[in-house]
Amino acid sequence: QVQLVESGGGLVQAGGSLRLSCAASGHTFSTHHVGWLRQAPGKERVFVATISASGGSTTYTSSVKGRFFISRDNAKNTVYLQMNSLKPEDTAVYYCASTQIPWAVLQTTGKGYSFWGQGTQVTVSS
Repeated sequence: QVQLVESGGGLVQAGGSLRLSCAASGHTFSTHHVGWLRQAPGKERVFVATISASGGSTTYTSSVKGRFFISRDNAKNTVYLQMNSLKPEDTAVYYCASTQIPWAVLQTTGKGYSFWGQGTQVTVSS
């Protein structure tokens, strides 16, 4: 079992930065691919970024490319999402999730996460 806890959300002005953290418990976390997803009010939860178990591969949704950066420190069982140049449309609850399904399957389907955090609110004011 893996438990995920997000932190680092808050209120920030447009153009500002935040770093989200996803801390995991469980000795198998280093074998899990991890994704950040977000859900804005009244909208579906959508993919933001993923990082492979080794940290060697990352993917981003087009709207955050060049502004958001996902990384991980397996020694600390933590995945980060550095968010720069934030925009009001980035406002959402951000979730981290993890899975051991093959990387190619995750990239193709965007589904298959086994473990989820409780979410952290990010609000960007204009």
